[in-house]
Parts: sequence; structure tokens; C-alpha cells
Amino acid sequence: MVLGVAALSAVLTGPGQTIGVSVFIDHFIEDLEITRPVVSFTYLIGTLCGGFAMPFVGRFIDQRGVRLAQVLIGVAFTLALINMSFVGGVVTLAIGFAGIRMFGQGALSLTAGVTVSLAFSKRRAFALGMFATATGMLMATVPLGLDLVIEAVGWRSAWRVAALVIALTVVPLGWFGLAQLPRRKATPPAVAGDAVETIDPHHATRSEALRTRSFWMLATAVGSSSMLATALNFHQVDLLGEAGLEAQEAAALFLPQAVGAVAVGLIGGSFSQRYGTRWLPAAAMGLLITAHLLAATVAPGLIVVLYAVVLGAGGGTVRLASSVMLPHWFGTAHLGSIQGVMTFVGVITSALGPFALAIVRDGFEAYQPAILLLMMLPVVALVLAIDPRNHRGRNQSAVFDAVG
Repeated sequence: MVLGVAALSAVLTGPGQTIGVSVFIDHFIEDLEITRPVVSFTYLIGTLCGGFAMPFVGRFIDQRGVRLAQVLIGVAFTLALINMSFVGGVVTLAIGFAGIRMFGQGALSLTAGVTVSLAFSKRRAFALGMFATATGMLMATVPLGLDLVIEAVGWRSAWRVAALVIALTVVPLGWFGLAQLPRRKATPPAVAGDAVETIDPHHATRSEALRTRSFWMLATAVGSSSMLATALNFHQVDLLGEAGLEAQEAAALFLPQAVGAVAVGLIGGSFSQRYGTRWLPAAAMGLLITAHLLAATVAPGLIVVLYAVVLGAGGGTVRLASSVMLPHWFGTAHLGSIQGVMTFVGVITSALGPFALAIVRDGFEAYQPAILLLMMLPVVALVLAIDPRNHRGRNQSAVFDAVG
């Protein structure tokens, strides 16, 4: 039950919302008479504003629990979606983006991840893998569903339909489905056969976690993935249109992205539970680099499907890494606060991605060189991820590995 509630919340408010926005971009450009870089800039401003609230949301989750957090934030997200149906220019569009990014991909996605980590302990990696699987399967329906709703009732009414869906699902399921979930759960001692990295049972505070090399290695991977995957998804219709695909064909490619995310959930969770999480960040960056190489050479046919699968797998891997490694490194007593900072990193970097790609693309007058230039970010993150000094090991004491 907990997995189902968390997965539904995550897909309707996290990756599903991110890729869902992409089907509205051309409508914003046409009806509001603004350019693509301007839309990307309003997305940047709105997301930056929304992202700064994440550390406070994480602290609220720690203090009041995930049940109340999901209900209150779900109501706020419903109102933010309704507000998107009334945007009329650059300023109101930026305000609208701030609302859906703060309460959607930011706050409710954070709540969903913490929910699973609190509900499961000994088999947390496996549970999070199943969570990623359910999220990936549901995620495939979001852009196609929104595209059909837009065709039927128009893009403004589509936002209101989305708000109704949230009000009728995320809010009541949070209230009734999470009623028995405790606010926090201690990380248990290691058990025989549990290969996931287990460290001193001391529960780190947020300030202690932020003083570790490990946190910032993972934050670099999360930031690179959030920035570049969001950029590619945000401009997917235009990017693939430049490669010769129709708009509906480009929207349909979110399905193979979901396939990649599902594969990570099915395989990655079980693998991590058995063999540990040491290489998850490096694998995520390798997949992201591969996705960029494929995007730079994308064309109609098998290669575009492969690109979508790899991009989805990369995003799923970095989300799994963050969800599993943080509670095992730092415990769960302050997980909301710690995960809130990580979510803040993800939201802020995702704000930069679409604008950066739009500007660099305009400079080169083509997507291919822009994509290859931005690919240097996950290359740097990969180097950090393979450095053993940036991983909290099994034998570390409660004295944290300080940065530097």
C-alpha cells in the first residue's frame, strides 16, 4: 500500500510532471507569443524560486510526518495546477512554474521518497527498486494522457483536469494510505547476507551530512542528471523535430524512457540489495553520457528508441542511488532534512538545464554541438563517482569524512 501511494505521488508530481510540461511548451510559445528561450528562462526563474523551499519542506517532514506533509502539499499542488490554466504572459508563467515545481517535483517527490525509506529498512534497496518500477510504469502514461486531454479540451483546461486528478488521488490516498506510517524509523544493524553498505548506526544531522565528501559526490551526480535530463525532456519535441520526427512521435518516446526506468527498478533494486550500491552513481553517469552521445546522433528509427531507453535508465539509476545511499549513510532520523537539501540540488539544477540548452543551442544554431558540450558535466561527475575517497565505507566510524 505504501509503495503504491508513494509511486502514484511521485509519478504525478515528479518525473511525470517534468516530462508532462514538455507537451505544453509549444502551446505557451504560440498562444502567449513568446520565444523558446523566454519560456526556458521563465522555467528557470520559477524553478529557482520553488527550489529554495526544499530544505524547509524536508524539516517539516521530519517534524510532522509524511502523512500530513503529503496531504497539505497535495492541496497546494492542486491549486498550483489550477493557477497554470490562467497564465497570460511571462510574469504569470514564471509564477506558475514556481508553484508546480515547488509543490510538485520538489515537495511531493521528496515526500514520496522519504515515505518508502521510512516504511522499509532491511530490504530498503529492493523496496526502492519496486518503487522505481511502479513509478516508471505510471510515468509512461502522463505525457500521452496530457497530449490527448489537450487535443480534446485545450491546454488551459488540461491543467484543470490535472488538478482534479491530484485532488482525487494524491490527497485522499496520502491521508488514508499513510495513516499507520511512523514519522521516522531507525536504520537497523546489518544482517547476514545484507550487502548494502551499512555504517555506524549514528543518525547524522543535516549539518553533519553536508560536511562529507560522499554527500557532495552524490549531489554532483544528482545535479548533473537533473539538469541535463530535464533539458533534454523539456526540449524533446523540438530536438526530435529537428531530427525528423513529428510532435506526436516525440511525445510517444516517453514510453521507452519509462521502459528504461522500469528496467532499473526491476534489476537495480535487487542488485543493490545483494551486492551493494557502490557503483550506482557511476553507472548513472555512464548512462547519461551514453544518452547524450545518442541524442547528438539521433534519427528516426531504432537509435531514437535506444536514446529514450538509456535516458530513462540513467534517470532511474541516479534516483535509486540517492534514495538508497542517503539513509544507509546517514540514518533516517533526519532523512527529510538531508533529502531536502539533495532535492534542492536537483530542483535548482533542473531549472538551469532547459535554459542552458536553449541558449547554447541558439549559439550553435543546432542541438548536436550543444548536447556534446553539456555532456562534459556528467563526465566530471563520473570521475568523482569512481573515486573511492568519495564513498562512505562499511568500516567508517561516526566521525564523518570531512570535505577536503
